[in-house]
Amino acid sequence: MPLAVGHDRRRRSRAGAFAALAGAFAIVLGLGITGWYVIGNQASCGGDEIVLEVAVAPELVGAINALAEDFDEEEHEVDGRCVTTEVRGEDPDNVTYGITNTGPTTGDTESDVWIPDSSLWVNLVQREASEAAINDTGTPVAHSPLILAQPGGAAEDNETEPIENLVPTDAPAAESGRDVRVIDPLRSASGLATLAMISSTIDDQAEDQPELTAALQALQRGAMPNEETAFDTLGAGDDPPPLMVLSEQAAWRYNTEHGGSAHVSYPKGGSHTLDYPYLIRGEDPVVSRAAEEFRAWVTSSESRAVVRKNGFRSPDGAADTDVLTPEAGFQEEAPENLPTPSDDTIAELTQSWNRMKLDTRLLTILDVSGSMAQPVPGTDMNRMEVTTKASGEGLTLFPETSKLGQWEFSTDLDGDTDHRELTPIRELGETVDGQTHREVMTENLESLEPSNGDTGLYNTILAAYREMSRTYEADRVNAILMLTDGQDDTDDGISKNELLSALEEESSKDKPIPVITIAFGPSIDPEPLEEIADATGGGAYTTEDPTEIGDIFLKAFSLRLQGQGEDAGQD
Repeated sequence: MPLAVGHDRRRRSRAGAFAALAGAFAIVLGLGITGWYVIGNQASCGGDEIVLEVAVAPELVGAINALAEDFDEEEHEVDGRCVTTEVRGEDPDNVTYGITNTGPTTGDTESDVWIPDSSLWVNLVQREASEAAINDTGTPVAHSPLILAQPGGAAEDNETEPIENLVPTDAPAAESGRDVRVIDPLRSASGLATLAMISSTIDDQAEDQPELTAALQALQRGAMPNEETAFDTLGAGDDPPPLMVLSEQAAWRYNTEHGGSAHVSYPKGGSHTLDYPYLIRGEDPVVSRAAEEFRAWVTSSESRAVVRKNGFRSPDGAADTDVLTPEAGFQEEAPENLPTPSDDTIAELTQSWNRMKLDTRLLTILDVSGSMAQPVPGTDMNRMEVTTKASGEGLTLFPETSKLGQWEFSTDLDGDTDHRELTPIRELGETVDGQTHREVMTENLESLEPSNGDTGLYNTILAAYREMSRTYEADRVNAILMLTDGQDDTDDGISKNELLSALEEESSKDKPIPVITIAFGPSIDPEPLEEIADATGGGAYTTEDPTEIGDIFLKAFSLRLQGQGEDAGQD
C-alpha cells in the first residue's frame, strides 16, 4: 500500500508537474503571442511619432480640430511611424509677416502645415520671400465668399450694388457713397480683397490715381483693426448702420457665437472668395508625406460635411442651409467667384494703403497778393475766393489726427517778411480756446482778403521748406501745399534758380518734403512751378475751373500712392 500510495503520489506529482508545465507553457505562449502582437503593432506604427504641426486660420480651428482627432485615432503611418497632429489657430497675417519679415509678428509662426484664409497671403509670401519652402498643393479646404453684413432689418434685399460702387471714388469723399467698413487690409484678407475689387475697376494709369486715393481715404476713415472691433461695430446700433465687408463664415459666427442678428447681402457681379489653401512648409520628405496624408483626410467628402457644419462652404461651393440659413440672408448657391489678384497687384495695394495710412503733416500757404482780386473768367468769383474754396474743400479730406497749419503770403506782410503765420501746425481735432483747430482754419479761410502787395512766391517757398525741415516728423507725411496765381513778381526776392539751388542743397532723401502747388488764373506760367515740383518730388496743378477743385486735391494727394520723394507727374 505504501508503495502504491507512493506511486500514486508520484503519478499525481508527475501529472501536476505536466499540468504546471502546460500551464506555464500556455502562459509563456500567451505572453509570447501578446508580446508578438504588441511588438508587431509597434513595428508597423511605432517608434518615434511624426508630430505634424498645423497652423490654421483661427475661425477654421474648430473644424480642423475635429477632423484631426479622427485622423489621429485612425493611426495613419508613414515609414512605419504613426502620424499625429497638433492644431493651433494662427492669424494668417502673423504667419505671412513671420515668413517674409515685412511686418510685426507675435509668437511662433513656424509649422509643417499652414491653412490661411486666403491665397492672397500666399501671393505675398511668394513675392517677398520666394526662397521660402512653401508647397501650395492647390487644394482648398473650405470656401467663404465675402458678403455685406448689416444688423437685422437694415438690409431688405438679398442683393446689392457691387462693393466697388458703394465706395466713393470722387471728392469730397466724406460726403458721398455709403459707409462701407473693412478690417485693416494689412491684417485681413477680406479687407485686402475689398481693395483689390475696387482697384480692378480703376485703371492703373497715373490720371486715375485720384479715384483710388478717394476710395482709400473713404475706407481708412472707418477701417477696423481686427474682427472683434468689426463685431462690436456691427452691434453698436449706429444710424444709419454701416455696411460691413465680412466673409459668410464671419457673419454666421457673429450670429451664433456672439448673439448677433446680422443680415447678409451679396454684391452684384460676384465677390472674392476666401479659399483656405492647404500649404506644406519645409523640405523634410517624411514630414511632407505625413502632411499629404492629412491633406487627403481633411479634403475628403466625409470631411466636407464637418467643414459645412462650421459655417463654411465646401470647395465645390455647397452650403449647409441649416447652418447658413435663408432667414439671415444667406443664399444656397455660391456667388460668382472673382479671380484672385496677382501678387504684383496685392503688393502695390498694400504699399498704397500703408502710404495713405501714414498721417499727414501739411503746411498750407495761401496767396493774398493784389492779383488774387482779379476775377476768374466764367465764374462769379475772384482768384482769392476760388483759392479759399479749394482750401476749404481740401480740408474735408483730412481726418482729425492730421496735422495742418496755415500761412498767408504776399510781400512785406510781417515787416520785410513776405509770409505770416495764421495758425501753427496742430492736429485738426485739437481744441484751443473752445474751438477745434479745424474750425479755426475754416474761419481763417472765410476771412481772407487780397492785399495790395506783390507775390513773394520764391521767398515764401524757401522759408516754408526750411521750417518744415526744421520741425520734420518722421512718422508722418510732411508736405507743403501752396495755393496761388503762380507768378513771382517781387523785386526783393530770390530768383527761381537761387530757390532751386537751395532746395537741391538742403533736401534729404531721409526727410522728403514735396511742394505741391495749385494755381489759378488765365496767364499762369506753369514751368517754374513744375520745376519746383520736380526738385521736391511734389506736383504742380493749374485750373481756371472751380469745379475741378476736388479732383485737383485728389490728384495732389495721390502723390502719396506713388511714394514719398519719388518723381511724380504734373498736370
